[in-house]
Amino acid sequence: MKKITALLIGAGQRGTNAYGAYALRHPDELSFAGVAEPRRDRREAFAHAHNIPDEFQFADWREALSHSRFADCAFVCTQDREHFAPAMAALDRGYHVLCEKPMSPEKNDILALADEAERTGLTLSVCHVLRYSPFFTAIKHLLDNRAIGQLVCIEHLESVGYWHAAHSYVRGNWRKSEVSPMILAKSCHDTDILQWLAGSECECVTSFGSLAHFNAAHAPEGAPARCTDGCKHQSTCPYYAPRFYLHHVNARSGGFISVLTLDQTPEGVMKALREGPYGRCVYRCDNDVVDHQTVQLRFQNGVHASFVMSAFTKYNERVINLMGSRGQIRGNMDKNMVELWDFATGSHTTIRVDPLAGEHNGSDDAMLSAFTALLRGEQGTENKTGARLSAKSHLVALAAEKSRLMGGMPVDMAAFAHEQ
Repeated sequence: MKKITALLIGAGQRGTNAYGAYALRHPDELSFAGVAEPRRDRREAFAHAHNIPDEFQFADWREALSHSRFADCAFVCTQDREHFAPAMAALDRGYHVLCEKPMSPEKNDILALADEAERTGLTLSVCHVLRYSPFFTAIKHLLDNRAIGQLVCIEHLESVGYWHAAHSYVRGNWRKSEVSPMILAKSCHDTDILQWLAGSECECVTSFGSLAHFNAAHAPEGAPARCTDGCKHQSTCPYYAPRFYLHHVNARSGGFISVLTLDQTPEGVMKALREGPYGRCVYRCDNDVVDHQTVQLRFQNGVHASFVMSAFTKYNERVINLMGSRGQIRGNMDKNMVELWDFATGSHTTIRVDPLAGEHNGSDDAMLSAFTALLRGEQGTENKTGARLSAKSHLVALAAEKSRLMGGMPVDMAAFAHEQ
């Protein structure tokens, strides 16, 4: 087996904890030959973990990509608005690219990346990991085998989780719509998977949503700017930062702690909360993205889908209900369970899906295995999340945001794709 070598651009949570960790678990399959990361502590930590020589440690991706090509591919794991430029430059330098979603918050950039990938003939895969998940793969198999006859409509819920929403979309890097609208940053996964399951392109979108709760109007009386400034509501507020990070989040998603600080001792976390953005009161932040949104989609083959994304859930999970002419499928990705009803026989089947190791119920690992196999040229491999295909789901998310801002007016996808 040929080992694929990579340059990591952006050694944050995803670059380090998802892709870097995969390379450490599968050293014969993938290794990182270089890293570009502006934060010295994160750059050096990643380089140490992967034995990257000094000459291939870069503070800026421009410096890395001005160097002669030294790896097979580049992983672009920077912030949303910083995906486009390094991805384009990497393709120009001759690297295959794995790009974190979204490709860009700008429609023209998204289409330009798809054009560039086709022009160069290089592989550009977007991290729409759900297409690789055992859960959605099982559902797709049932649909393709007509287990419920004609698919008529889909009801899909993305439960963001109140703790995930507060971390990423109130206090964190994705809190501002100027960075990326939440429906794109969080839910282009879902617009992508809905198109995949529907087996057709979306032709019309409507959407409603708002920032209903995480604002100053809902701040408890006397709440300070920071939780660490002696907030008197610490015992009743579910978002009180010291408890939130030292107990709740650490128990469920230790990766969030690494976003605050590499010093994950209680003292290190408290210092980060006192000095950094994650110690702020959720009602005193500068966030403006929605905390809930609904989207209605009509596909060219007549399938209709209803999608709800909400911050106000206990769990970070995806729940789906697919209704067909001869049966029904319901599933919970977090529980790795799919249920199938057959209307003709009255039978009910419960399918337990075996998750793989890693995040997104094993989707990350499955995607990386497929990506490296694709670059090795293994027979039977395909790029399930190529740039042109992924661009379509990005445009659906952007159209949903346009509809929301217009008060729910329908957006025709064909017209939207050609708007300047």
